[in-house]
Amino acid sequence: MIQKSALKLFDDKKVRTLWDDDQEKWYFSIVDVIEVLTDSPRARKYWNALKTKLLSEGSELSHFLGQLKMPSADGKMYLTDVADAEQLFRLIQSIPSPKAEPFKVWLAKIARERLDELQDPELTFDRAMKQYLQLGYSESWINQRLKSIEVRKELTDEWKQRGVKEGVQFATLTDIITETWAGKTTKEFKQYKGLKKENLRDNMTNTELILNMLAEASTKDISQAIQPKTFEDSKKVAVKGGNVAKVARKELESNIGKKVISPLNAKAIRQQTPKNLE
Repeated sequence: MIQKSALKLFDDKKVRTLWDDDQEKWYFSIVDVIEVLTDSPRARKYWNALKTKLLSEGSELSHFLGQLKMPSADGKMYLTDVADAEQLFRLIQSIPSPKAEPFKVWLAKIARERLDELQDPELTFDRAMKQYLQLGYSESWINQRLKSIEVRKELTDEWKQRGVKEGVQFATLTDIITETWAGKTTKEFKQYKGLKKENLRDNMTNTELILNMLAEASTKDISQAIQPKTFEDSKKVAVKGGNVAKVARKELESNIGKKVISPLNAKAIRQQTPKNLE
């Protein structure tokens, strides 16, 4: 099964999804869907109660639901209860919500869009651009963010080729790269920006995104040149790649007379002009 994870937006709220190439269908995080439909701050507890209720009523729906690994707030991959679109349509009937019908329309649209994207991959970036615009980001920032996604994909493809495992090992190498160039671990970087569950890259300034891309692109290039054989070797490559961006950051800071790493988060970034973020 070849899976591709993605975040989809419904009413500006994120829903984690996975596309299964073999079955040609989307799988959706049930907890995320419940949070969207109910606005509950305890969506996981709501879902556990709903599962118990469905079982007591003799519903077989919960027996057919599965679990897939999806990224969590800490960037690691955890098994998450998921449902495909057909299963979600049935599940939504058990969740009283004024958003139920609009959400069903959204589900159908997501399925149709994926088929369109398979025919024309550029549509993926077009739709991502529209989503970020809806969230209030500037076009300048969005262009950098979309490029960072491409660079990240190239790096993770290289890691997979070197035998690095998704999940903990990916997170470990990412942490090494980040701490090397930024002087902060991923967790420390998020805390500095006042983040909890939010995605760090979605809260980076233009300059931070560029430096992070430089670090990840350098790591990929060095890995391709050195061809590390073990995970320990890949960790050393991550340091080398991160150091390229570290040198660039220090050189920039010496020229502008201030620190590049910023406490600005997404809300603050969207309130800034593109000039302020350069």
